[in-house]
Amino acid sequence: MFTRSSKWNVKSIILIALIGIIMGVVYTYGFNWAYNLIKLILIPTGFAPVTDTVFTGLWLIAAPLAIYFVPAPGSGTIGELLSAIVEMAIGGQWGAMTLISGILQGATNEIGFFPKKSRYQRFSWTSVLTGAVFAGLACFISSYIIYGWNKFSFQLQLVMFITNLISSIVFDGVLVKLITNLFDRALKPKVD
Repeated sequence: MFTRSSKWNVKSIILIALIGIIMGVVYTYGFNWAYNLIKLILIPTGFAPVTDTVFTGLWLIAAPLAIYFVPAPGSGTIGELLSAIVEMAIGGQWGAMTLISGILQGATNEIGFFPKKSRYQRFSWTSVLTGAVFAGLACFISSYIIYGWNKFSFQLQLVMFITNLISSIVFDGVLVKLITNLFDRALKPKVD
């Protein structure tokens, strides 16, 4: 029987490391090429920057997965940071900025669960969706500042903000919760 343990031990560290490694590879070789292709196609339309926000939720998935498997404070931040390290190490296009993003994305995803241990263990829809919204907002605000999105028209900024929140809720929230529900049915894990 599988146990979702909130205790930090070798098994927990290995689980989070595996999630980080797998998601770092998925981010680099799964999502980044599609992101680049779609952004390239949209350049003539003037909506290429929207690609950044449409993909936001996909780059947030490691944190809630780490929280699901290791329901302890810090697991989401560590999981997302490890995926960022792997993404950067295998040639991710954002270089060292990926590390800052990983910490920010993981930490803000944990807002939906923190500070109660029981929230981590329950892994409820409310916690997952709250974490997704906060992570999405953090990504939008940091990118807005770092990449100068204030130079875009108000209409484009509004579209980017809305697609950012939708992407975060759909991918980082709903998709992750549905995936973890499948794990619950298949593995019937205990929580300690």
